[in-house]
Amino acid sequence: MNATRELFRIRDFRYLIAGRLSSAFGGQMLTFAVAWDLWIRTRSAFALGLVGLVEVVPIFLFALPAGVLADRKNRRTILLIAQSGAWFAAVGLTLLSLIHGPLLSIYFCLAVLGLARAFSDPASSAYIPLVVPPTEFTKAATWNSGAFQLAVITGPAFAGILVGLFKGAVTEVYGLAALLLGLQILWVSLIQARPVIHPTASRAWQSLVEGIRFLWSNKIVLSAITLDLFAVLFGGAVALLPIFATDILHVGPSGLGLLRSAPSLGALIVAFALTRMRPFRKAGPILLVCVAGFGLCTIGFGLSVWFPLSLFLLFLLGGFDSVSVVVRSTLMLTEVPDSMRGRTSAVNTVFISSSNELGDFESGLAASLVGPVAAVVAGGIGTLIVVAAVWRYFPQLKKLGRLGQSRA
Repeated sequence: MNATRELFRIRDFRYLIAGRLSSAFGGQMLTFAVAWDLWIRTRSAFALGLVGLVEVVPIFLFALPAGVLADRKNRRTILLIAQSGAWFAAVGLTLLSLIHGPLLSIYFCLAVLGLARAFSDPASSAYIPLVVPPTEFTKAATWNSGAFQLAVITGPAFAGILVGLFKGAVTEVYGLAALLLGLQILWVSLIQARPVIHPTASRAWQSLVEGIRFLWSNKIVLSAITLDLFAVLFGGAVALLPIFATDILHVGPSGLGLLRSAPSLGALIVAFALTRMRPFRKAGPILLVCVAGFGLCTIGFGLSVWFPLSLFLLFLLGGFDSVSVVVRSTLMLTEVPDSMRGRTSAVNTVFISSSNELGDFESGLAASLVGPVAAVVAGGIGTLIVVAAVWRYFPQLKKLGRLGQSRA
């Protein structure tokens, strides 16, 4: 408890967490509104999956150069510009909802959100070390993850209630999301982080190659990112939740809000518990076991036709995923030198976006071909295969012990 109080006495960290809450709450409301809007308008699993593809393309194209920029320029300036772009996209979605605009315009706004994320994620991931001392990295990463999960719990549930109250309308949800994204810009503008010593010797392309080479040489970080990439690529079922809510579980928009919130509730409880625990002594094996649990819960959810059981399995799924997030985030802080955090965070962004957004696209495509249940169950089985492969081919991760000691 004393360590937590000391952490929150840091003014800039409080602003960072407040911005994280605003961004995550608004972003999750936006995600809910887009998914529900597209599903009601199209009744197409492919249209839901296409959201992930549209968002991930700009991340693939720009995240790595954005990582170089984060190591060379002021990270707060990058964050403010990127977050302004996300705010404009949210305002655009609000206006499109008011006039019932074309689907193509909705996807364009989503592409702008992906572009904003390509630049904001590397700068944001590399920002924690600028506002907290190295001894607080693990706690800061855990609270950062916990703040995100708290917003993700309340955001979709609140959005689902609003959609139910307004009889399916999503304009109000879009509008509130835009307001919250605007508040994030305010919080970040108040942060006065310490300056970064930017590298000057290498050119931009050479600098980017150095970041990729460093990540490739660090097998522990590489294996953790690889595990997340392929496990969530195959095991993600979030994109299909509107289908499960309406056609399988028959719970409507309010039920969809609870389904989207359940994983984050599990993740938040686990993240809170981790703040009270000592760092893992066998972090690698724990990580592998938790990702395997994620896969098993995915299979169970795909087979469930009982709403309470589905909620419980998503709750467990989120708890397992929270451990993965904390371990990976801590490794990015302790294994990577500050001068390279932007570039390595950019590579991490590409991997995570690949797993989440491409996973959404894969799920939507598979569901349009074989149905949502078969798509989710097959994805969970794929996650278990990935865990077995990482256990076999990355012995460094199996041997990973205590977290929290900086070796950067």
